[in-house]
Amino acid sequence: MKEFDYIIFGGGCSGLSLAYELNINKKLNDKTLAIVESRNEYKRDKTWSFWKVTDHNFDDCVIKSWNNFSVNSELGSHEVVNKEYCYQTIDSGLFYKKVLNQLKQNKNIQFFKNTDQLNLNNSFIFNSIPEKGNYQTNLWQHFKGIEIETPKDIFDDRIFNLMDFDCDQRDNVHFFYTLPFSKNKALIETTWLSKMDDKSLKDYDIQLEKYIKETLKIKNYKINFQEEGAIPLFYPLNKSKKNKINIGSAGGMTRLSTGYTFLNIQDHSKYITDNIEKIQNIKAYHIGKKYEFLDNIFLNVLKNNPGKMPKIFLNMFKASSKTVIKFLSNKSNIFEDLEIILKMPKWIFIKNIF
Repeated sequence: MKEFDYIIFGGGCSGLSLAYELNINKKLNDKTLAIVESRNEYKRDKTWSFWKVTDHNFDDCVIKSWNNFSVNSELGSHEVVNKEYCYQTIDSGLFYKKVLNQLKQNKNIQFFKNTDQLNLNNSFIFNSIPEKGNYQTNLWQHFKGIEIETPKDIFDDRIFNLMDFDCDQRDNVHFFYTLPFSKNKALIETTWLSKMDDKSLKDYDIQLEKYIKETLKIKNYKINFQEEGAIPLFYPLNKSKKNKINIGSAGGMTRLSTGYTFLNIQDHSKYITDNIEKIQNIKAYHIGKKYEFLDNIFLNVLKNNPGKMPKIFLNMFKASSKTVIKFLSNKSNIFEDLEIILKMPKWIFIKNIF
């Protein structure tokens, strides 16, 4: 059996981000790391998007950045402009290539498909895999996206559409999301905020085809890439152990009201790296207790009043663009939180506090 100082369970975004951060900061020059990942190959399988409110290591993996975005509903459309914080989309294929090229240069780092050859007793473990459970009745953000390419220039690539609620809601919360990477190429996603036990919501291909042809008025296109996923809008139950830290969604790095995770993973990776010499004794890293409290209220409202959510989102984005972006990226101060709260329907939110 092989022994390592550190073991990372899961070689996805959070596991690789942590390994990369440890490696570039020379924390693995005299320590060994095993990464347990079952996939046979790394290729583009996801896109990660976020407002760049803090620096990160992966600007060279960004497909496109925007400073303008819109939010639509049957009540109207609202455009938001912010020059201070751009919205970025990262290609997971470029991310994997960059990280793996860096890690393979360090002989102290090894990859394994499973734990059969590993002695886990004396290692410190970083776990990115949520424990299994029956979470079908919890709220999820589930989606399917396709990157399409058109023979003619159709898209305005200076602005992206964050949310288009002017579509069939089916007694849940549903919107489309369009990221134009160029004038003839865009990622279009159908996104639901709902429980996962309703299979009738998962006719994603039909939803996408209808939206592209009837709403976007695009008849001729080819599909270059597809992605499908589900982000938990709850904290998975992961037991704490003295020699283990949960990372990624398993470690509470997903912002529940938005699903944003990428930058939180980077911040968590930096925190762990800064404290790796005393890793057994550091305090648990949290996005912020106030966001947990506010997100729980928000999700209660969403669960109990799905029909009101398009208007609530539209009103929220009418606050100062800087305030909204910082709030959604968990970087807001109490005055900015208050500005967002005042945009919300007071009585509905008060009823859902308890």
